[in-house]
Amino acid sequence: TGHVEVMPIRHVVDIEELSDEEYRKLFLMIRRCVKLLKKTLKPIGFNIGINIGKNVAGASIDHLHFHVVPRYKRDFGFMEVIASTKVLPESIDKTFERLKKHADMLKD
Repeated sequence: TGHVEVMPIRHVVDIEELSDEEYRKLFLMIRRCVKLLKKTLKPIGFNIGINIGKNVAGASIDHLHFHVVPRYKRDFGFMEVIASTKVLPESIDKTFERLKKHADMLKD
């Protein structure tokens, strides 16, 4: 719940293609996303990862992007381990509405 993807506006495949300003803005946005998710969803931590290159790590898009994944105390429970299924505590639409209420935190 709350997995967010952050990417530059300009199409690039590799982090080395970013200008210093684009790099700075990306990391500011990642920090804002973490703040928003902490306030709204209250995770216990985060995994933040970068997909660089064409079709790497299962990426379905050829565009540099960062994943901000909130982690929760019960990320893996009985259903996930035994039944090989993922249980979401709320719908994506409900999560979106909760995050949207605080979207002003993402602005400059």
